Amino acid sequence: MGHAGAAAAAVRYLRSVPGAGPVEALPRPELRCVRADERAPVDAAEFRRVLGTFATGVTVITAPAAEGEPSPAGFACQSFSSLSLDPPLVCFMVGRTSATWPRIARAGVFCVNVLGAGQGELCRAFAVSGADKFTGVPYDAAPVSGSPRLAGATAWIDCAVHAVHTGGDHLIVVGRVTALGTPAAADGPLLFHRGRFAALEARPEG
Repeated sequence: MGHAGAAAAAVRYLRSVPGAGPVEALPRPELRCVRADERAPVDAAEFRRVLGTFATGVTVITAPAAEGEPSPAGFACQSFSSLSLDPPLVCFMVGRTSATWPRIARAGVFCVNVLGAGQGELCRAFAVSGADKFTGVPYDAAPVSGSPRLAGATAWIDCAVHAVHTGGDHLIVVGRVTALGTPAAADGPLLFHRGRFAALEARPEG
């Protein structure tokens, strides 16, 4: 399946909601693993607290503006991971209620920007919904997809949408890597742990 085919499949999935017109985010699903009169096996607050002990990197996922859209798309994302070496695949998770994901699905391509230690405010800007997140943000175009490649990022990974899977109240988006790189002098990565940003000092390669 080519780039356009993968994007079309993602859009068809989003349109599978009864009565949907234009492509929109899926509503939050009613997910239950127990009956209404049973105790939930895990408290949501405790789930967040415990999983918050797992330190993650921080990325911004971007996509070029589709026809008729005034600006590119982008959102802050902690749920990113490498997936496969052969073929080269990565994945990220996005909430099914995300307003940004349908725009990425329409583009069929995206760029993962791995944020550096000093880019906490940039992350917060891309975590806000409903604003032009690219105002005042310097970037250039990733070489294959044309997605925004943010200045100052420690690494960038240019991708085409390869597959989309359901995962509870999130979607699991798999991307096939088409190009990637790191700046000559990159900062250490921005980390997120227990609800706060942290930094890891960069070490020279070799």
